[in-house]
Amino acid sequence: MDLRGVIILVVEICLTISVNANLVFQVERRDLQWNSSLTEIISHDVRRRGRFLSAVDLNLGGNGLPTNTGLYFTKLEIGSPPKDYYVQVDTGSDILWVNCVNCINCPKRSSIGIELTLYDPKDSKTSDLVYCDQEFCTSTYDGPIPGCKSDTQCPYSITYGDGSATKGYYVKDNLTFNRVYGNLHTTPQNSSIIFGCGAVQSGTLGSSSDQALDGIIGFGQANSSVLSQLAASGKVKKIFSHCLDNIRGGGIFAIGEVVEPKVKTTPLVPKMAHYNVVLKDIEVDGYILQLPTDIFDSGNGKGTIIDSGTTLAYLPSMVYDQILTKVLAQHSGLKLYLVEQQFTCFQYTGNVDSGFPVVKFHFEDSLSLNVYPHDYLFTYKDDIRCVGWQKSVAQTKDGKDMTLLGDLVLSNKLVVYDLENMAIGWTDYNCSSSIKVKDASTGVIHTVGAHDISSASTFVFGRILTFTFLLTTILKSLTN
Repeated sequence: MDLRGVIILVVEICLTISVNANLVFQVERRDLQWNSSLTEIISHDVRRRGRFLSAVDLNLGGNGLPTNTGLYFTKLEIGSPPKDYYVQVDTGSDILWVNCVNCINCPKRSSIGIELTLYDPKDSKTSDLVYCDQEFCTSTYDGPIPGCKSDTQCPYSITYGDGSATKGYYVKDNLTFNRVYGNLHTTPQNSSIIFGCGAVQSGTLGSSSDQALDGIIGFGQANSSVLSQLAASGKVKKIFSHCLDNIRGGGIFAIGEVVEPKVKTTPLVPKMAHYNVVLKDIEVDGYILQLPTDIFDSGNGKGTIIDSGTTLAYLPSMVYDQILTKVLAQHSGLKLYLVEQQFTCFQYTGNVDSGFPVVKFHFEDSLSLNVYPHDYLFTYKDDIRCVGWQKSVAQTKDGKDMTLLGDLVLSNKLVVYDLENMAIGWTDYNCSSSIKVKDASTGVIHTVGAHDISSASTFVFGRILTFTFLLTTILKSLTN
């Protein structure tokens, strides 16, 4: 993986809903040429870890700030008549929110080539305010909000780990989707969703942000997420998957049950703010690392976090040291040096997959994650290779080092998030090929390909990554 040109991903959504339908959207990939330093990768991941730490105790969660690197965003159409809004996609946060009119400190322009739009409920014929006595508000806050009267708008407020914050109130309005007929032919259709209307922004969410967006859409586990709202109506299943190809630039994203390829899963740790799993041990070249039995303990915010929004992989110091020693054991003559005081690098002209071992992570229920040398050794320049593993600097509340596995280990794998059964799984896969998904109401198997749908995008950021949603049950009532 050459990190000089694969960091910023730009996502454009074309969502589609129908009775027993597929939901399809397309994703563009923006390549960032490294005029700046590798430090930007660490900077991005540090900000994201800060969001993890702050989000653990927040009812609404909250993470996924737009940053200098590793940026995902999607285009949504909201309101009647619909207008375009560009929001960051984040699997860790739990609500959709967009900046609204009369917003204090909202950004007015962005450096990533998009036109920002402020949402105005008065401009939409289908908008409604959400009040404190309504079920969505009381369930989101686990009961009535003290001092919030029935005629008061339901508020939201999220503070992120780096001090940035957003607050405003909830509204209800239509999202415009493209309904799929047969062979991926589409027609517009609407669905009513509750989301946040941003009134005050601060920090990197404010007007000073160079890579500003209109908001954030969360794919987290809370009932306030768009996915959870659709699932609560009994019309969709809370199962989604992604497959990102960091070699050819293709990819797949699907909501629904994947029937091919078969994917083995491991349980998600319950009552966690993020996708935490139980890591049992790590194997390098057939050798199981000798580690304390509690180093990957999953209690009280510990455990291993799976997060595709993080670029690298962060390990406790003891784990990092042992992995690095074993990985380099066959090359005692290599001269190691640091690049930018953070990356261990060396000169190597051979094939890394032939010269270095596979690292295997073993999880609960006998699920393994294979990380190949071409994944964890990236080309810095010419024949200089750098190690993608990093020592964790983030800790849980009781002082344990956090284990965080990002794109370094998740690329070129189909990753399935099964929230119906509280499990997550993956398998090595060609992400530029196709998968098969099942419509739960009809039993019909659909083939979803990475490049089945041509791009209608006007972006000029690079190669196209097609994301496909499959809705597995009847969606007719979503337009009510």
